[in-house]
Amino acid sequence: MGELSGLKFDPDLMTQAKNDPGAFTRLYLGHYDAVFGYCIHRLFDRTTAEDITSEVFLRMVESFQKFEGDERMFRNWLYRIATNAVNQHLRKTTRRNAILAWVRQWSDKDNASEEPHPDESKGNTNIVKNAMLKLKPQYQAIVTMRFFENLKTEEIAEVFGTSAGTVRSQLSRAIANLRKLITSAQINGQEATI
Repeated sequence: MGELSGLKFDPDLMTQAKNDPGAFTRLYLGHYDAVFGYCIHRLFDRTTAEDITSEVFLRMVESFQKFEGDERMFRNWLYRIATNAVNQHLRKTTRRNAILAWVRQWSDKDNASEEPHPDESKGNTNIVKNAMLKLKPQYQAIVTMRFFENLKTEEIAEVFGTSAGTVRSQLSRAIANLRKLITSAQINGQEATI
């Protein structure tokens, strides 16, 4: 058995999984927690992360027979699918939230005494969450993989098919942007809304 970032893997599992449902189940179970964790750290919502993780594995099942590569490449492939699914969800959610905010703005003029929307939460966690969600999707993915999934820079580079130097540069910019967003939210005494 080899090892991949603390994950033990069987070099023959990929070949076996194409024909053996038991091997496929082991492959699925061996990667589910990592993909789910990544989705939670990107989305900050367990229910949504569960939905997106299911979508990732559905996409994986649909294309698995065409996949060629070892388990490391498989893991990278899953992270790419998850990144695309999360980004697609966030784009859709951002559009929906913009429409809801517009509707609330107009309804607030009619109902000045209405209570704040229940989705507006408070605290440092919310400030960090909102700052993360304001980053470019690529930066969100890199920060999540590095600090929440504990992937090395070289591993993140493999996921995105780029160089470790590019990842380090993007990570540095993402952290600088996060600091600015968090500091700005704290100085202004307000929380950036999604």
